[in-house]
Amino acid sequence: MAGNDAPHFSAELDALKNEVVAMGRLAEKRVRLAMEGLVHRNSDLLREVIAGDVRLNQAQIEIDDHCLRLLALYQPVAGDLRAAVSALRINTDLERVGDLAVNIAEAAQRYLLYPPVKPLVDLPRMGDLALTMLSDAIDAFVARDAAAAYSVLRQDDWLDVLNKQIVRELLTYMMGNPAVIEPSLDLILIARHIERIGDHATNIAEDVIFVVHARDVRHRSGQPPGIERRRPSGIAPV
Repeated sequence: MAGNDAPHFSAELDALKNEVVAMGRLAEKRVRLAMEGLVHRNSDLLREVIAGDVRLNQAQIEIDDHCLRLLALYQPVAGDLRAAVSALRINTDLERVGDLAVNIAEAAQRYLLYPPVKPLVDLPRMGDLALTMLSDAIDAFVARDAAAAYSVLRQDDWLDVLNKQIVRELLTYMMGNPAVIEPSLDLILIARHIERIGDHATNIAEDVIFVVHARDVRHRSGQPPGIERRRPSGIAPV
């Protein structure tokens, strides 16, 4: 890139980063409201989540346009190119997180038509972990912090553990009482949606590692040598 263009590109890239972060925080809020609506059986919150999806969709279009204009105008290379392309990919992941928040809200609306199957303990914990992963991944993107990104990848294992625990427990309830089959299936579906949010947080973390180290860690171990996986508190071993 020509020297005269470098300051302009840097300013454009910073603006793009801020747009992506704002979208990320909005996606976080959608997921948080969906989980609050489920846990507190608040239909108004669930309707707010579903109606709010339009904002995320519009933000995705605007960020995509900004990325493409930046690539066409400046034709960045090396680290600058990785940063711009990663912003484009992260934008897609965040829009899908918004879609999953809507999916959670819709399944929760169906669930609220029935009496509670059981006290919700592990499902909110799973939601909190997915939100932590998403927030940490966005923070790692802002700071270009590969170590923080690797930490997000490690947390994904425990999100999977919680999902399996929830499914096993709900299957036990369903076998013992056919009347709870339909609402239990909605809870299992919600757990699956939360797991997918964790997958998108992992994708964002992988993009951060790609930007910082020019290393593609998709489909490989997300843990560099010498780093121990630690189990978050409250998650039982399997």
